[in-house]
Amino acid sequence: MSVRRRHTLRALSVATAVVALAAGCSSANSGANKGGAGASGVLTLGKPDGPQTNNSNPFLNTSASATLGYRYMIYEPLAMTNQVRPTDKAAPWLATDWTWEANFTKVSFTLDARAKWADGKPLTAADVEYTFNLLKKHPALNGNGIPFDGIAVEGGKVVLTFKESQFVNQNKIIQTYIVPKHIWEKVDNPETWPNRTPVGSGPYKLKTFTPQTTTLTATPTYWKGATKVKELRYTAYNDNSAATTALASGKVEWSFVFMPNYKQLYIAKDPENHKLWFPSGLGIHGLWFNTARKPFDNPALRRAMAMVVDRRAIHVQAQATLYPEITNPTGIPLPAGDPFLAPQYAKATTAPDVAGAKKVLTDAGFTLAGGVLKDPGGKPVKLTFTDPAGWNDYITGLSIIKDNIKQLGIEAKVKTQTAEAWGADVANGNFDATLHWTNSGATPYDMYQNIMDGSILQPVGKSSQLGNFGRFKSPEATAALKEYANATDDATRTKAMNSLQKIFVEQAPVIPTAAAPIGAEYSTKNWTGWPTEADPYAPPQHTQPTALEIVLKLKPTK
Repeated sequence: MSVRRRHTLRALSVATAVVALAAGCSSANSGANKGGAGASGVLTLGKPDGPQTNNSNPFLNTSASATLGYRYMIYEPLAMTNQVRPTDKAAPWLATDWTWEANFTKVSFTLDARAKWADGKPLTAADVEYTFNLLKKHPALNGNGIPFDGIAVEGGKVVLTFKESQFVNQNKIIQTYIVPKHIWEKVDNPETWPNRTPVGSGPYKLKTFTPQTTTLTATPTYWKGATKVKELRYTAYNDNSAATTALASGKVEWSFVFMPNYKQLYIAKDPENHKLWFPSGLGIHGLWFNTARKPFDNPALRRAMAMVVDRRAIHVQAQATLYPEITNPTGIPLPAGDPFLAPQYAKATTAPDVAGAKKVLTDAGFTLAGGVLKDPGGKPVKLTFTDPAGWNDYITGLSIIKDNIKQLGIEAKVKTQTAEAWGADVANGNFDATLHWTNSGATPYDMYQNIMDGSILQPVGKSSQLGNFGRFKSPEATAALKEYANATDDATRTKAMNSLQKIFVEQAPVIPTAAAPIGAEYSTKNWTGWPTEADPYAPPQHTQPTALEIVLKLKPTK
């Protein structure tokens, strides 16, 4: 499985994605103390993505550094944001300060004078300028699709200008990890460069790499000071079962693994130390309709189906209560999305309403006869749900939805595919309905844009990599998205966001089924300082940029 990245059909399934962390002590530290991994300074990590290829290019989402997550330990951002609390101000990192103009078309960064590269050279404004020009020149490295215009150094500050407001891209821009100009400017083709001896400004450098195990060691001269975790060991497991076993046995100390029986498989193995926390950001998982196919082009049918889906059953049976439950029909995960919720939906719920759904269908010209729902043209309503084989939470979710819509007289069947075939079908619009995730960001904009933006709409048969896999056409939604992105005041943004919620609820291009988790399992046996619900300083998942912040806060358990 590959790490999720915006705008791509990631192979990281919520069902099978695992960020397991495994391994043992390094020879360098094993003799320091016999008291355990924490005492010896080793933190073990891993993932069930199978053997890896030696590639540490931080901008390539298919690289080992991205898949395993260690790119965040080597390369650092200008600022650190918190997806659990998306409206909180970002924390300074390489930049001590940044200032946006009121219309969000210009930002100026002041860098921390202490910052330096692992090879001892100072990190300067020239490096930041070079990095942004690198992304502007090479779209394949610009995973967030930031439309850079002017990039310059003025008075020691890095100044970026844009032709349109970047309000919705603020966090993506300030989270950009910076690379050293003196190394990257010598690379002929950075889009394919494997970067096998990465040099960053972060606290770790690559020590050894094999297809199964990657080891990072602490940089003694890290500009923010000494670290308690002296070594990071990432193990690539072949499957979820092996990763789960390693996690439960204590070999793995930090992981994201979907376990239907996590209380038995994980917590019970060490109740005192085995912990987990699964908060959500502002992305979701949901049933995407192919609105280019009849009768799924009819919003009344989609809305009626949304009204009968039992999200609670999906939360309990399909997701083992690990993934945060969706309780609002807008799809906005709560409480992260509370500040954005439109007043008209503040008290709305996702409780199934079969009678209400039937009325919606009747009013739209659908008929129910002999237990079979027929569209306004008299044809029975049938559909096929598709998802990859082995993605058990998705498959179980589809089975629940299948039973739910049967109450409306809709016949459905579930078809499984390989992940590769499914990804191609989703991108090309070759499906009736499928469970899939959305993008996430600092506001619900990213989620809605991923689902409803007409500017990224592709015809059926042409691959869509940017989103709108359901081929949803709504000029109103597209206009509201543009209005939100380009607004110059909060009142205009609120109006646009409220409009997006209304369109989403009434036209139901996607039925939200769960909030996308950014959680993890972790052990306190050797290390303390993990983020928790009581101290949500960062999402706990180690393939997020804030993984670096977590590692720097960890201390050996006494």
